[in-house]
Amino acid sequence: MSVASRSNLAKAVLGPLAAAALILVLHTGVIPPYQAYSVGLAAVYTVLVLSVNLLAGWAGIWSIAHPAFFAMGAYFAAYGSTHGWPMELVLLGAIGCGAAFGAFLGAAGARFSMLYVALLTLAFTMVSLEVMGQWTEVTGGDQGIAMEKLDSALGLGTLSSAGTQAQYIAVAVAGIALAVAALARPGALRMRLVAAKSHPMAARSVGIAPEAQSALAFAVSAAFAALAGVTLALVVGFVSPDPFSLALAISLIAACVFGGVGTLLGAVVGGAYLTWAPTAAESAGVPQPVLQGVVLIAALLFLPGGAVLFLGRLARRLLRRAGTRPPTLAALPEEMPRKVPEPAETTHELLRLDEVAVTFGGLKALEGVSMSVRAGETLAIIGPNGAGKTTLLNVLSGLVGGGRVAGSARYGGKSLLKGRATARRRLGIGRTFQHAETFPELTVLENVLCTRRRVTAQHRAGATELLESVGLAHVADRYPAELSFGMHKRLDLARALAEQPELLILDEPFGGLDAGERNLLARQIVRQQQRGTAVVIIDHVLDDLFAVAHRVLAFDFGRPIGEGGPGEILDDPRVRSSYLGEGAARGELPRRDGAERAAARLEGVGHAYGGVTALSGVDLTIARGSVVGIVGANGAGKSTLGRILHGTLPPTRGRRAVDGSLRSALVPEGRALFKTLSLRENLEVAAYAAGTKGAELRARLAETAEWLPARLSERMGVPAAGLSGGEQQILAIARALMARPDLLIVDEPALGLSPAMVDEVYARLGRLAHDGMTVVLLEQSLGRAASACHEVVVLHEGGIAVRGEPADPLFLTRAEQAYFDGPSDAPVAAAQG
Repeated sequence: MSVASRSNLAKAVLGPLAAAALILVLHTGVIPPYQAYSVGLAAVYTVLVLSVNLLAGWAGIWSIAHPAFFAMGAYFAAYGSTHGWPMELVLLGAIGCGAAFGAFLGAAGARFSMLYVALLTLAFTMVSLEVMGQWTEVTGGDQGIAMEKLDSALGLGTLSSAGTQAQYIAVAVAGIALAVAALARPGALRMRLVAAKSHPMAARSVGIAPEAQSALAFAVSAAFAALAGVTLALVVGFVSPDPFSLALAISLIAACVFGGVGTLLGAVVGGAYLTWAPTAAESAGVPQPVLQGVVLIAALLFLPGGAVLFLGRLARRLLRRAGTRPPTLAALPEEMPRKVPEPAETTHELLRLDEVAVTFGGLKALEGVSMSVRAGETLAIIGPNGAGKTTLLNVLSGLVGGGRVAGSARYGGKSLLKGRATARRRLGIGRTFQHAETFPELTVLENVLCTRRRVTAQHRAGATELLESVGLAHVADRYPAELSFGMHKRLDLARALAEQPELLILDEPFGGLDAGERNLLARQIVRQQQRGTAVVIIDHVLDDLFAVAHRVLAFDFGRPIGEGGPGEILDDPRVRSSYLGEGAARGELPRRDGAERAAARLEGVGHAYGGVTALSGVDLTIARGSVVGIVGANGAGKSTLGRILHGTLPPTRGRRAVDGSLRSALVPEGRALFKTLSLRENLEVAAYAAGTKGAELRARLAETAEWLPARLSERMGVPAAGLSGGEQQILAIARALMARPDLLIVDEPALGLSPAMVDEVYARLGRLAHDGMTVVLLEQSLGRAASACHEVVVLHEGGIAVRGEPADPLFLTRAEQAYFDGPSDAPVAAAQG
């Protein structure tokens, strides 16, 4: 037996041992009979609170149906006892009945939001209790029904109700229930429930169906509640409708919150609270609902994790050793590994796509995609932001969501598109995510183990070995929140590799990593090549991507536009154009004489998100009246730089200085419009935020409406959701203008727009420049920026690679090189205003 399993078994034994000790105390008569009855009742409520507690803590489902399951078990026991049913039939029948109804509710509620689950369980309780009240021949109606003795069909004896034996049984059942929960805590059941709760999409990628987990969790929880109902009937000796009101549902939630959601000891505290709350309320001279409301409010405000977690954190804080440091990494090798040679053309095709298309309403995200991947081959997919790369990965992993998929995809000779997302894992497909979607409530080791339906000692050993290979074995018992960004990415990779997939899908794995971490990731990819795994990988860090790729496929506007080896793909004019942009004829810009004041200045600016460096050592001056283009591939740091220029993001290092009372406005990537509000309301919200109202607001609205094209200014009452993408971009710019900014920053103004709409958006930005506004464009397309800006700054991996004036042909040549490869040593004139 492993150390982990021995430790878990020791924890599980605590419940039965505590129950045995309590039964011994009860048997000695030290506790008066009326208090012994309360102890038995507290044991009953402990099991009931435990059923709600673990459902909420492990599966994230708050149920109002548990009074009905509780009543179901009690009435089942009472009716069975009066009709001579054996004890075994009563137990199995009550538990089975509760589990069946629980599974039904869980499966039905999995399709809805938490609010609708609450309403569904509320309706179930109301209907169930009404049926029990009216079914008088079974339940006795308002008069109730007596609980008699239960005889064992297996010769195990007789259970008598309303006596000391029943109290002993209730305490023993509570101890056993706690032991079962303790044994389940480190097991696959809890891991999969927590994974499905915390990140449903990532859970599907590892073969966990959230709907099935919801049904399973509800079934187990309802079974425990029904068991508590059986013990209630035994302890009380009589079953009537009074204990099963809707007030009990509210009390259960209060008890869970007060004790601690998801904790076993919290269930004991909650059970005691439910038992002695009426006595405490009577002693305080206040109605019980008032006391419960005060306790719930106090727990939410001062003990948000519950009394047990609060005391646990306090104890750990007192016992914590001085000098504890966050997890660190051992030194990583710096040499890049050599990739395995490309597999022979005769190697069998593992994956083939033919004319695959994906549409979201009227938007074509993918169109006419045909490609193949051989076993052991690493295929890199490149393209600008919005080219359809991630959508393609979602097609392969079954996570397209509301998109409509057409065409053919075959994996290992079998149709791929008809299968569910959760079945892809069993087929041998592993997947990582761009932002490392780990499960925060599971430890590092559990994040890897949750892919298993059953966890054995062999599985734990294999997971530990896998974590060792990615440099995470020393933090196996930590939680993702305690890890650096790079560790997060490696945990995501380890989870994808947990069952040795035949096809590994990697979504921007190199992004945000330092050189050593990128090297370690490359070694992992090479290791997969050595064992014959096919790899499909997208990224914007082209140097590292090309170092491991056998073949490169380029995308733009949802279609493949080029294919070739890593050393030749960027020589394709169409591929270079997709990254750099064709650009339009250079428009006439407002003249500058070089004496303009600086509108904003960045000095030595750097910024990091956690352990990820987004910007480093940026010195930049934005001259008044100029149009400046900040250009770079996705992940180069453009959006971070824009937010720092705007003033909404304080830099980690360096300083931002502005000219006097400079007013700035930011149009974020994706526009961030209020889709359900009308055009006028979107503009008014921006004006209110800027402190504009009354006559000034009306004047500003009229002025902005004149800037809008007629097709928008004539439809000011139309919801923003009804506009095309280009029209929404123009509205987003107009909304920013409501603040009368001196500096306008526009993030990805051409994203997702047709060429005609791009021209219109840029033309309107040009008009603003001619009116004297300072404009900063955050762009992926070097060509578009060159045609519309006085000055272009190229960012590469968070630093300024090159900057200069587009009118200089030498600068454009250098800018193209810097876009892909970063800065070179040769000097380039910098035109700073």
